[in-house]
Amino acid sequence: MRKLKPIGIIHTPYKKPRDAPYQAYRSNEVGEIEVFKKYEEGLKDIEGFSHLIILYEFHKSINLDSPGLLVKPYLDDAPRGLFATRSPNRPNPIGLTVVELLERKGNILKVRGIDMLDGTPLLDIKPYVPTFDRKNNVKIGWLEGKV
Repeated sequence: MRKLKPIGIIHTPYKKPRDAPYQAYRSNEVGEIEVFKKYEEGLKDIEGFSHLIILYEFHKSINLDSPGLLVKPYLDDAPRGLFATRSPNRPNPIGLTVVELLERKGNILKVRGIDMLDGTPLLDIKPYVPTFDRKNNVKIGWLEGKV
């Protein structure tokens, strides 16, 4: 298996885990995604998209070596299966957030709706396309009535 390598760094106002919102929908904060210069050409045409899917490393998760497979999520008191939650403590510490693209200046993307910590390693960027990404008739399991 290939090892993932960062393609940039995410700059946010959140310095400590307790400062960051639990989910991006709670954030209206603006931050910058710095794509390393060697990947800048890959940003061509990104300005035409209003929203981006950001994949990043949970580099400051608490239990990176052995995440528990049952976790108590912040919206519930019952232990839930790790894969039925959005806990940052995962076997592969990969985060996903949809942000609004405000502006691009060279290799810097100014975005709104960030929820990750300052200095978070950027793994990938994909355009958010409602036709591809939005689903109908969605069920939200144990979260029903909690969000």
